Amino acid sequence: MLSKKTNLVSLFSPEHGVRGDLQAGVKLDTYQDLETGCQVYSLYGENRKPTKEMMDTIDILCYDIQDVGARYYTFVYTMAYAMMACKEFDKEFVVFDRPNPVGGVEVEGNILDIKFRSFVGYYPLTQRYGLTLGELAMMFNEEYEIGCKLHVIKMQDWKRNDHYQDLNRHWIMPSPNIPTTDTLYAYLTTCYFEGTNVSEGRGTTKPFSVFGAPWMDAEKLIGELNKRNLPGVTFRKIYFTPMFSKHQNALCQGVELFVTDVHQYKPVSTGYTILYLVRDLFTEFKFLEPYRPGGNQMIDLLTGDDYVKTKRLNLEESLERIKKDSLVFKAKKERYHLYEI
Repeated sequence: MLSKKTNLVSLFSPEHGVRGDLQAGVKLDTYQDLETGCQVYSLYGENRKPTKEMMDTIDILCYDIQDVGARYYTFVYTMAYAMMACKEFDKEFVVFDRPNPVGGVEVEGNILDIKFRSFVGYYPLTQRYGLTLGELAMMFNEEYEIGCKLHVIKMQDWKRNDHYQDLNRHWIMPSPNIPTTDTLYAYLTTCYFEGTNVSEGRGTTKPFSVFGAPWMDAEKLIGELNKRNLPGVTFRKIYFTPMFSKHQNALCQGVELFVTDVHQYKPVSTGYTILYLVRDLFTEFKFLEPYRPGGNQMIDLLTGDDYVKTKRLNLEESLERIKKDSLVFKAKKERYHLYEI
């Protein structure tokens, strides 16, 4: 659409490519987009922030990408780096706002400790932050002092308490492992397993909605989960064989989660409960080592702290911190609301 209305010069690609078709972690090089004929500059390869060479070709950088509402989804930090480049090279930055698909009211999680800052968590947000991309850009620009020339094009008829399935719109998956709106809530729950030797369901038809390992006793885990009467969710035992990623071609026993009420469900608290139980129930469980020598472990980057790995807080203390941090962040983020309930 932009190519028909403006002089579209180039495209900038986040993780997963401009068409959302590449798997997680696949690095990109500069290439030409066949549909538009534009040069595509990769922001998920050698560069995370647009360079002077890239920015010299444009006057305005527009951001029009669907978010998933989770702190560790890399698209929001591609936006932040693009805003930094606009500030540095005196360009305007425009956000075409999109719905937060898991709602704009609910906030849940612990606030990230910037000692564990990374591309899956750069600013001190909770895992579920309850802001649209435009509102998040305003927070980045003011709260975290990027200070670029920001313009947010607001949505029409979106209300804060709308979840994506309330909108009567088709869900277009932003990346290969977020295929449905159900996956959004599962992603907020089980993405922590990316930092462990448990499969988070990549390589199956239900990524993040299923998790497990060849050594997992699903009935034992489900029994412990059911004792906690977690709201808005139910669990069942499942067997699956990932076609790629962890435990490729190995039969895994695990759990499938079903969100039964998105308004009652607490994905972050549920995720921490599952993670603590798996850690404590199974001796085979391990946290993965850092990708680079001397770096932080992935589990610390995803949780935004090291207290899960180090056992510095038990589950009850961790859940209490989630409650407290959620209240603190909710009060802060309300200053950036563009939409009402």
